[in-house]
Amino acid sequence: MPKYTLNVNGQQKTVEVSEDTPLLWVLRDTLKMTGTKYGCGMAQCGACTVHLDGQAIRSCVMPISAVENAKITTIEGLSADGSHPVQRAWNEIDVPQCGYCQAGQIMTASALLKENPNPNDEQISIAMSGNICRCGTYHRINEAIKLAVQYSKK
Repeated sequence: MPKYTLNVNGQQKTVEVSEDTPLLWVLRDTLKMTGTKYGCGMAQCGACTVHLDGQAIRSCVMPISAVENAKITTIEGLSADGSHPVQRAWNEIDVPQCGYCQAGQIMTASALLKENPNPNDEQISIAMSGNICRCGTYHRINEAIKLAVQYSKK
């Protein structure tokens, strides 16, 4: 079995897994980082979203062999104390209901704000359209992203 050295949340991690193992399962099963969730397994729901070199990607379809030299950030690595503007806004707006999709929602929103620090409603809608929330908290998600924009300016 091949060995891969990964940069996960700023730390080097070595794993020994098959080259086609999805990043999601390496994070959850091998590294025991369970913040990233399994949803659909087809990159359709967004629950498994992490950052790969700052870009939001679906970890359920990303083979480990494609990420060895990249910087991977999971929900656990977004901020150690929940102080990231998106996390602060999520708490302020009280976005989650069941919470299952929220790590993926937060990771997608934070990647959006890194790329576009002041998105309009349409840009938020487009960026977040690949993330499904079974509880339908879309309005609160959008409001939290707008609040995160304000937090980022302070």
